[in-house]
Amino acid sequence: MAVRTPEAMNQAFADAYNSGQIDQLMALYEPDAVFAPQPGARARGSAQIRSALEGLLSLGGKLISINRYCMQSDEIAMLQGEWSLSTTTPDGQPLALSSRTAEVVRRQPDGSWLYVIDHAFGSDDPPG
Repeated sequence: MAVRTPEAMNQAFADAYNSGQIDQLMALYEPDAVFAPQPGARARGSAQIRSALEGLLSLGGKLISINRYCMQSDEIAMLQGEWSLSTTTPDGQPLALSSRTAEVVRRQPDGSWLYVIDHAFGSDDPPG
């Protein structure tokens, strides 16, 4: 599932999340990437990112993520996506989360694109 344009990263992330397969999510990140799964939190490198993404996958539900903005300079692109996750809590209550992202992706030697920086909430300000 190689991502061929930076604008396609958000949909690729949603597809990987909705597959429920951690390896599909991990395939979207460079080995030394940084992932901010929530404001103020950082996961650095493959092991920490895997752990953070496994926590995200444990929420289940359906993720929708679309690209809202892309600015590219050669091999680097800055993105903003908009996502929403609809799921249920362990006690069966509906849970809806959403935000806008801030992301940096880099073109790889094979022409595919991977995350270098992925901030799920686009800011360290508390949500809401």
